[in-house]
Amino acid sequence: MLRALIFDFDGLIVDTETVLIDAWARLHEEDNVPCRREYMHQIVGHTDVAHDPWIAYAPEADRVALDERYRRIARELTLAAPVRPGVRALLDAARAAGLRLAVASNSSHLHVDGHLAHRGLLSLFDHIACRDDVARGKPEPDVYLAALQGLGLNADGVVAFEDSVPGHEAAARARLHVVVAPNPSTAHFTFPHAHWQVPSLADVTLTQLRQRFG
Repeated sequence: MLRALIFDFDGLIVDTETVLIDAWARLHEEDNVPCRREYMHQIVGHTDVAHDPWIAYAPEADRVALDERYRRIARELTLAAPVRPGVRALLDAARAAGLRLAVASNSSHLHVDGHLAHRGLLSLFDHIACRDDVARGKPEPDVYLAALQGLGLNADGVVAFEDSVPGHEAAARARLHVVVAPNPSTAHFTFPHAHWQVPSLADVTLTQLRQRFG
């Protein structure tokens, strides 16, 4: 029996992942520094992976100043980013059906709670689990396990929605049913742990979820 839905945030509810790559690319363009979007595509969803986003810049470039400019551009673009198609309809349908709802995100509460509130979605969720609640980020299952604990449920009858490779692996490790709805930055990846992959959440209904997962 379907009991709860758990959603990733970045890239799934709001496509912040493509936005962050856009901000990174815009900064390079402003500075006339060549960049490869594929480099950032490889690390989408990996908050625990060490990387140098400014590797194309000269070694003496001011990394602190670059980080500050990047955050400013990224915040501007993220605040303007819309909720992805189908998200609100699925949340409303699930709430009307009495299902429990949670978020399991690799980002901080400051980021997730703020952006959900900005879009009028925060009150729809029964629990928000974020990276700052757990010891390990995705692809480890910790944040999904924290979401389950917050809902007071085990994994039975719980479906996770993801858009990234590490995210869908984390959900699978938590023994959840995994639905993947890639965004433009992750659509070229393969998702070996997905039980169902869809173009967007606009292609998902509660009836379909019950047919597939009970």
